[in-house]
Amino acid sequence: MPRTIWSGAISFGLVTVPINVVSATEDHSIHFHQYHLEDGGRIRTRKVCELEDREVGQGEIGKGYEVTKTQVIPISEDELRDLPLPTAKSIEIEAFVPLESVDPIRIGEGYYLQPAGQVAAKPYKLLRQALARSAKVAVAKYAWSGRERLGLLRVRDDVIVLHAMRWPDEIRDPAELLPPPVEISQEEIDGALALMDTMTRDDLEGEEFRDTYTDALAQVIEAKQGDKPLPEVPQAEEPGKVLDLMAALTESVSKAKAARGETGDADVHDLPKKKTTAKKTAKAPARKATPKTGQKTTAAKKTSGRRPRSA
Repeated sequence: MPRTIWSGAISFGLVTVPINVVSATEDHSIHFHQYHLEDGGRIRTRKVCELEDREVGQGEIGKGYEVTKTQVIPISEDELRDLPLPTAKSIEIEAFVPLESVDPIRIGEGYYLQPAGQVAAKPYKLLRQALARSAKVAVAKYAWSGRERLGLLRVRDDVIVLHAMRWPDEIRDPAELLPPPVEISQEEIDGALALMDTMTRDDLEGEEFRDTYTDALAQVIEAKQGDKPLPEVPQAEEPGKVLDLMAALTESVSKAKAARGETGDADVHDLPKKKTTAKKTAKAPARKATPKTGQKTTAAKKTSGRRPRSA
């Protein structure tokens, strides 16, 4: 099991669940060192005191808040640990909400919450089963690494998972990124839906979801280590210009079906049910577009400024 990142408790109402926090993910990336090209020597980052012009050890280094260039307020680890916050030592559940109401852009890293000993077994199981049966997630506050954070608790394989969440004012308004207004026909929408249908699947397992970048990088390292020729770069297809959107959709559907071993014509125009519905409702008043789940508040409300985070 990975090492414990943080120990504390989950609190909701008068129920307290002692827990240990461990990482729910692993990093399989290939990492590099910096080195001197001339002789292969390692290039390292050294911590040097600007006043004494000498390298200092970790035991001589502390944290401080710079008020001015000449005034620094030192803050010790004990002071950070004993902040006057209820979230400094516990994950305080503030509310329970449907998962669909949370915009995925606000959800970050995931951590497993492990019950801390036998005393935590019953309240941990109570919270886990209540979350699973209600089909809701918990939104909580907690304080780690010098700031107060927002988190989301859910159940995965009988374990409670904590996801870090971004505060509302950390999400940028995308309005300025929108393209200029264009007209989209019902046939083009039907074609896009047909393409989505051919690409729909029930899981995210398979060769398509393997980290091919890391595999390719490992091949390069292996070849250089054995003084072998570098692997050949595969020839990528040149992306063509989209002159006819419907033609591009039709060809995409055909390729998607071929990739899945399906046969038959890929005529995305022949969708009588949707076309009939479009004709019947053509004279009806246009409906307002339904906002995407979780975006009805963040897109409509702009924050006036960023508030400082608690340490």
